Amino acid sequence: MSEKKDVIQQTTDEARALALRLLTDATYGSLAVLDPATGRPSVTRVAITTDTDNTPLLLASGLATHTPALDANPVCSLLLGEPADKGDPLVHPRITLACVAEKFTRQHEGYQRLRDLFLQKRPKVKLYIDLGDFVIFRLNIESAGLNGGFGKAFHLKPEDILQSH
Repeated sequence: MSEKKDVIQQTTDEARALALRLLTDATYGSLAVLDPATGRPSVTRVAITTDTDNTPLLLASGLATHTPALDANPVCSLLLGEPADKGDPLVHPRITLACVAEKFTRQHEGYQRLRDLFLQKRPKVKLYIDLGDFVIFRLNIESAGLNGGFGKAFHLKPEDILQSH
């Protein structure tokens, strides 16, 4: 019987740079949460930016189903990376971040800094960021899976992506 080959490659500087580019270039992603009402996974598209250390930030309405889901269980995943207009979408790079969401309401000490950062990086959110039901979630990365294209799979640690201060 043949041994199963490990398809995960050793993490390289090139893989780290690709992961960082996918993260910092993204303006939106697909957020996966566990819906407390059904007990089933739920995926939605969300607007994101990054904090100064590259941690993803999510602006969310209290009316969105993912907000109470994150309140009930902060464990989530964020998929980033979109295929080009042509070609097989599975050959284009993408990264899945395993995260734990940290909620920032207006009363939270760090909220104003994150609000200002969001407005600086994504000025269009000015239309709704100050509506009463909006909060910011900081998606603290625990691990990541990078698919850099066909045959280019990597497991990444937070320190492979995040910048220390």
